[in-house]
Amino acid sequence: MGKQNNKKKALQVQKSLLSGAKNNKAKVRTSVHFHLPKTKQTPRDPKYPRSSVPKKSSLTKFTVIKYPLATESAMKKIEDANTIVFIVDIRANKNQIKAVVKELYNVEVTKCNVLITPAGAKKAYCKLAADYDALEVSNKIGLV
Repeated sequence: MGKQNNKKKALQVQKSLLSGAKNNKAKVRTSVHFHLPKTKQTPRDPKYPRSSVPKKSSLTKFTVIKYPLATESAMKKIEDANTIVFIVDIRANKNQIKAVVKELYNVEVTKCNVLITPAGAKKAYCKLAADYDALEVSNKIGLV
């Protein structure tokens, strides 16, 4: 009789495991607002690329610097502060300007200050390293 009882219990346990536990309790709501549950968001998987060619950067070493400035105040900077003043592309940043000046004119730039003029042009003050002379470099460019 003990074996049959054990078998019966085992069958009941198996049945409850297969069907899952019954939970008839209602979910306790802690808020008066109902929010829809979050659904699965699949990542984009396009059938074809939306642009045939990736966009090319329009800032090259020849477009970053527009021209050197040859005003009186710029000439004073060349003579006194070992600094050359350039008008540069509005989108260029200090690091790009430094790199381009180094590449085009073979000089080391220690500091590059930038401002945007009221006219909307970007002006870069490139201070050259002590072992380079701004006057020589400006002569080579054709400024002086």
